[in-house]
Amino acid sequence: MIRLKVKEIAQRKNLSQSRLGRLADIDQGTMRRIFNDPAPNITLETLNRLARALRMHPADLIEYEPDPLREEGFISERD
Repeated sequence: MIRLKVKEIAQRKNLSQSRLGRLADIDQGTMRRIFNDPAPNITLETLNRLARALRMHPADLIEYEPDPLREEGFISERD
């Protein structure tokens, strides 16, 4: 699973959800989804806005977590 680290990064930088939303020009509904869902479906434009507002490279805002069920063979690649 690919997940966003935006919430953790914002907290480290002492930025609230609403403040980051204003800096990135992202509506509060989308910001709420980003903060509450570790793997939200967002556009690359949104990722880019977040990265600019946080003064980071977009790649630094995401991380890959292997799916334990897939890793153990319980889920095939096609599922």
